Amino acid sequence: MGFDTIVCVKQVPDTGNITGDAMKPDGTVNRAALPAIFNPEDLHALEAALDLRDRFGGTVTAVTMGPGGACEVLRECLYRGADRVILISDRRAAASDTLATSYILSQAVRKIGRYDLVFCGRQAIDGDTAQVGPQMAEKLGIPQITYYEKLVDLSGQTIRVRRNVGNGWEILEGRLPILVTVVDTANKPRPPAAKRVMRFKRARSVGEVGGQVGKDMPQASDAQKQAQAARLFEAVRAAGMVIEQWDLDDIKADLTWCGMAGSPTKVHRVQSIVLTKEGFTSVPPTAEGVAKMVHELIVDHTLG
Repeated sequence: MGFDTIVCVKQVPDTGNITGDAMKPDGTVNRAALPAIFNPEDLHALEAALDLRDRFGGTVTAVTMGPGGACEVLRECLYRGADRVILISDRRAAASDTLATSYILSQAVRKIGRYDLVFCGRQAIDGDTAQVGPQMAEKLGIPQITYYEKLVDLSGQTIRVRRNVGNGWEILEGRLPILVTVVDTANKPRPPAAKRVMRFKRARSVGEVGGQVGKDMPQASDAQKQAQAARLFEAVRAAGMVIEQWDLDDIKADLTWCGMAGSPTKVHRVQSIVLTKEGFTSVPPTAEGVAKMVHELIVDHTLG
């Protein structure tokens, strides 16, 4: 029978290296100042979709929203086994918060058409809100299961999964189509397959091809650049290496729900916390030493 799945993935700044210098005055992250990586829990969502396809058949379509550089995570999806990848890229979507992002992604899902499951990582490390997946389900009008950890059963139009609830788990049942958000304990993501890397390393979006032509032909006229980009992209298409690229018009998005206009979330203040205390306190590994440390922490209101 097979099941068609859609996986929402994201390229994120490596927040493990974030500093005050990586923040803009308006409180948003200067992504260009940080290395970009595949959002960790989205990798687990991709693996969940690939595993389901391997077991039951079907297709896996990966979707991301971002600038042209986000194609890198889509190539990573191809390397691991995705059947189709789509980039949603439009300057009018810049500065979208979770509400706007979930709207844009839900419109992309509608354009894709038939699907049985939508997989998302539980949350992205650049925001830690865990809101986009649930908001997408609400906009699509489908049920959702969050904190997906294990597939228990999938037959017909009914799915049963184990859901991680922190100090334990619970079994939930839902009807397809359904959206699930996946936690990092769900699986071990497969590595890129060497054969697929060799095959798809030249996969490109139309925007990437145009950008490369602009760099290679800086003195050429716009008409010459467009003609060369069209020739190169046709070669990419003929080789089956196309990363599909859609803008907001392609997905019939209402612009009042996108970008800054559709983003009610505002950053009030960003503070850079600097620890100024020097040296350290040595605590003897005895009951008396630990008791004294706890007492000092309570007095300092660190505890209690």
